[in-house]
Amino acid sequence: MQPALLDLHDCNLQLWHGDNHVQSPGYALWQNNNYVFGTAARAAARLRPREINTRFWWQLGTEALQPALGPARHTADLVHAHLLDLHRQAGEPAEVVLAAPGSMRHEQLSLLLGIVQQCPFDAVGLVNRSVALGSLCAPHASLRHLEIQMHQAVLSELQVEDGELRLQRTAPLPGCGLLQLQERLVEVIAGAFVRQTRFDPRRKADSEQALYDALPGVLRELRAAGEANVEVNGYRARVALAQTLDAGARLFDALQGAGVDSAPDNLLLADPLTGLLPGMAERFPTARVLEGNAMRTVLDAHGERLLQRSEALDFISVLPLASGGASAAAVQTPAAPAAPRGPQPTHLLRDALALPLQAAGTALDNGCELYRGEDGWLLRGQDTQLLVNGAVYNPGQTLCAGDEIGLGAGRRALLITVEA
Repeated sequence: MQPALLDLHDCNLQLWHGDNHVQSPGYALWQNNNYVFGTAARAAARLRPREINTRFWWQLGTEALQPALGPARHTADLVHAHLLDLHRQAGEPAEVVLAAPGSMRHEQLSLLLGIVQQCPFDAVGLVNRSVALGSLCAPHASLRHLEIQMHQAVLSELQVEDGELRLQRTAPLPGCGLLQLQERLVEVIAGAFVRQTRFDPRRKADSEQALYDALPGVLRELRAAGEANVEVNGYRARVALAQTLDAGARLFDALQGAGVDSAPDNLLLADPLTGLLPGMAERFPTARVLEGNAMRTVLDAHGERLLQRSEALDFISVLPLASGGASAAAVQTPAAPAAPRGPQPTHLLRDALALPLQAAGTALDNGCELYRGEDGWLLRGQDTQLLVNGAVYNPGQTLCAGDEIGLGAGRRALLITVEA
């Protein structure tokens, strides 16, 4: 049987073994005198924060664990326990190929292989995951792989030479990890709850956990529809895509500072969760998002080239480009944001008078104004209870022709489109 393949991406470790596919994010929970890993541990992250560790893959080492978590002496003990849990769930494969991030230092890789020697399986291959994933793509003048880890992002620069893909360098992007991105997004959504319902989901652990659990679905809805309704503990708030665009600003600026641009022959390859990040497709339109099973495709594409059964394991950082359709099967173009709900307005109809809209700001009677933002027409001003179509206006909500704005004292203004 073909060896199993373990992708050591701490946001979502994946192990493929035959028909078994195990996914387990890098969360460890000490509960009832046992360790719980993966999704179950993540679901308790806000409920039991003192009994959770998310750093054990990132900080793999033998220094004393601070703070302590159960009987584990150091992060290496947690990594060993997580590997055993993955191995059991996947049907106990005898051989495993490891795909490790380029951010793992030499001493961490050595420690990892030492840990594997204490596990009931043999490591028969060790490959740089950025090189492995990049090998699925057609040649480009510039090829980079963006990996968002739990506590940082990592940008790997790759180069094609004589039909082979080589790792040139790997650079960490501090402060751009998944947990930091989630924190910024949750802050925006929680703010919408406070403004619209006066309910703060971050005041209690259970409602905060519910908000974090809802986040992936909210991001998918924002991408598909441009806005999303979020419900927590019976309260509901509406969030617009425009409100969330600043959450990834630090990451986007770091990428541009590292030389990533949108030139047609400069490819940025990104892990699947990046495709949900608001603003990613707009800032980097030539980026390509990997499918969730892309690493499994690597094993099919390279087979024996990854195996080192009869020798000491080397960290493979050079691979030939995969042939034919591997790229099409494993890489997708990120979806563009949803189109506006209706036609863009050109005028404001008020008291039978059509006033042309000014991008810098069109004054309204209630101390507010209508202005043109990056994504469409928006409202701003002193009135905290602006009404649009009879409902409270949500800051960042774009308007279209046909929307009715409440001006106070029962007066209304209608957004319309005047054809030339």
